[in-house]
Amino acid sequence: MTTTIIWTIAIITILGVVLAVVLYLVAKKFKVEEDPRIDEVEKVMPGANCGGCGFAGCRAFAQSCVEAMNLDNNFCPVGGNDTMKKVAAVLGLEVKEKAPMVAVVRCSGTCANRPKTNEYDGYQSCKVKAALYSGDTGCFYGCLGCGDCVAACQFGALSMDPETGLPVVDEEKCTACGACARACPKRIIELRNKGPKNRRVFVSCVNMEKGAVARKACKSACIGCGKCEKACPFGAVKVEHNVAYIDFEKCKLCRKCVVECPTGAIHDVNFPSPAVKPALKPAASEPVAAPAAKPVAQPAAPAAPEVKVSAAETGKKVEPEKKSEE
Repeated sequence: MTTTIIWTIAIITILGVVLAVVLYLVAKKFKVEEDPRIDEVEKVMPGANCGGCGFAGCRAFAQSCVEAMNLDNNFCPVGGNDTMKKVAAVLGLEVKEKAPMVAVVRCSGTCANRPKTNEYDGYQSCKVKAALYSGDTGCFYGCLGCGDCVAACQFGALSMDPETGLPVVDEEKCTACGACARACPKRIIELRNKGPKNRRVFVSCVNMEKGAVARKACKSACIGCGKCEKACPFGAVKVEHNVAYIDFEKCKLCRKCVVECPTGAIHDVNFPSPAVKPALKPAASEPVAAPAAKPVAQPAAPAAPEVKVSAAETGKKVEPEKKSEE
């Protein structure tokens, strides 16, 4: 009995040693040499591992930067331009600065603008809700209001407004990682340039229904009338599939589209004063009254010389002139 136990222990020990040697030799043969700069780049990264850069995490992004010839296609939205400058310094490359971006909620379907047509009593998730049916209102494209975007944000930049039923973005906390945009099944959240002085103009609607149908579902829906497209002098507005879209690369923030929008679907953010609609010009068919001509003063006629006639010459008695009584 004792001999059997000893032989069992010996065989297991020898087998373990042999397997350890085999694993060592395999590891040596298939060892992958890793560029030490990957560790250096990873150290300067914010470490959020949010996936906003398009990679699985900060290390995968660092490896991509090391392997790339330039940094034109790599950008860390959380660290921004400051982090990318540090990455470029480690790799000895140059990097171009990019305009800061922010998440924008493209839906104006508040509780007042978009009344409910039914009540959802299931699991509170936008993804589940979108898979079951079109939503609580007549708008198939609008926000579902369950807050999947809020749960996806790692930086606390989103919150649900109980009065409007829509998510609200905190510009100071938003890092433009895009997690909220990926979490929204209706694709109403978009990353846009913050703009100069954080001023932006965008169409807060994604409804592709025709004007009458969209307007019936939501009071502030875009009806695709095209007035904004005609008013824009820079070609930044385009109406496609019954809904307008503003290209933030072309937009010069003149806000002429905001003035022309009949439903208020175009929003202007962080401007000091509201856009003012210019005074209407008279129609071409209406006659315009000409200004009254000023009367020309005519020269006074010369007074006739006064001729005095004596009473003796006329043979009449001249009575003295009476003063008028006041």
